[in-house]
Amino acid sequence: MASYSTNEFRSGLKVLLEGDPCVILENEFVKPGKGQAFNRVKLRNLNSNRVWERTFKSGESLESADVVEQEMEYLYTDGEFWHFMLTDGSFEQYPADAKAVSDVLKWLKEQDVYTVTLYNDSPLSVSAPNFVELEVVDTDPGMKGDTAQGGTKPATLATGAVVNVPLFINIGDVLKVDTRSGEYVNRVKT
Repeated sequence: MASYSTNEFRSGLKVLLEGDPCVILENEFVKPGKGQAFNRVKLRNLNSNRVWERTFKSGESLESADVVEQEMEYLYTDGEFWHFMLTDGSFEQYPADAKAVSDVLKWLKEQDVYTVTLYNDSPLSVSAPNFVELEVVDTDPGMKGDTAQGGTKPATLATGAVVNVPLFINIGDVLKVDTRSGEYVNRVKT
């Protein structure tokens, strides 16, 4: 396996530290007036999501982690695992556990494509696309005269997510939602 020296450290680099895959969040090169230069590195453990800082002497190296990000289509859940399939033509399927999908559970829609981070062919985490289109399954009915300038009301989407929407939105409307902030973007023409 490849290894990275301290002069190759950069944000986003995935390395193996103490047997766990980690991603480098920040890297700062420090050259004190007296003594040896070092790197102050902020890391996040991809298994536990724990973030911490560590220093490495100049010239030290870390082994690269076998972490791969793949575009996969969400298929279904069997109650214990959420199943994803590669979209590259191999149709290989990967079951992800609750810990891997916990951040995107409210945005998971069958047949949509998500980014799955694999470590040793096992899903570590799943990330939703920036925008998803979901149908409204429950909200107060819109009244004639409700405008986009008015207030907002909560609407429950097909995946169970609750989003504040303008008053004119009705049950059955398909909405575009920003998954990063959980905010309504617009209504999708069907």
